[in-house]
Formats: sequence, structure tokens, C-alpha cells
Amino acid sequence: MKKKSVAGKIAPEVREVVRNRKARHDYTISDTLEAGIELKGTEVKSIREGRANLLDAFARIERGEAWLYGCDIQPYEKASHTQHAARRPRRLLLHKREIEKLGAASRIKGQTLVALRIYFKGPHIKVEIAVGKGKNFADRRQDLKKRDSQREVDRELARRKR
Repeated sequence: MKKKSVAGKIAPEVREVVRNRKARHDYTISDTLEAGIELKGTEVKSIREGRANLLDAFARIERGEAWLYGCDIQPYEKASHTQHAARRPRRLLLHKREIEKLGAASRIKGQTLVALRIYFKGPHIKVEIAVGKGKNFADRRQDLKKRDSQREVDRELARRKR
């Protein structure tokens, strides 16, 4: 069953393939953006099988284009003689204004463009890119404390509802 959007049109189904769970742990995420990705046929088939990895993936702006580095898409086993390189740079499909915005954000010291997830949006494969600032050890400890205290509050509220 497809969901209808606000305008009454049918919204495309979103199905997540790969998520970079370590990114939110290592970076403070400030802004996210959805980008298309230029892929070869065997890469698409490999992603459909879930054989992708975003652990070290990041984006970079070069000569007015956005590129995704470190994304590992394993070769498609059932392909003929033509295969793709697993960790080749892949071009991200963004509007010029979006590329300029990401370029300006990445030039700020300490900020980087991190790939958060790959997902299908209808028939298209999308990549979620985020502007992130690296966390140090103290920031990570602070996040853990905050999460633990929130868990305690939720637990107490649930106990009082009974």
C-alpha cells in the first residue's frame, strides 16, 4: 500500500539498503542532504543484494562536482566479463546550488561531508550526505551520559503510567 503525500500524489516507497551507524557516533551532524548517485549496472544489482558498505565513505567537492569516496560496493557475482571496481569514486548528482552549499560547509575547519545511508526512493538509488564535525572523546562521553539519563527518565515515566 503506497502512502499519499500532502499534494495528493503517491509518495515513492523508501527502502534503506545500507546505513553508516558509526557516522553519528563519530560526528556531530548539522545538516543532511539527499543526492542521487551515478552507478554502473552491476553496482545497482549489487546494491539490490545489500552488498554495499559505507563505513569509510565521505564526499568531496572537486572542480564543481560532488564525488563519493570510500563507498565499497562489492562486485556482482552473476555478471559477465565486465565488472566494476569496488571502491572507485562515484559522482553524486546534485544541483549546482547544493554543491556550492556543501563546498562552503566543507571548507570550514573541522567539518567534513559524511555519507550516512544508501536507500531506494522508488526506482532510484539515493545517498544521504551530511555535514559533520568530528567528535572528540569528551563529546562522545557526554552523548553517552545524556542517552543514559534520558533512558532513566523514560523508564521512570513508564513505571508511573502503570
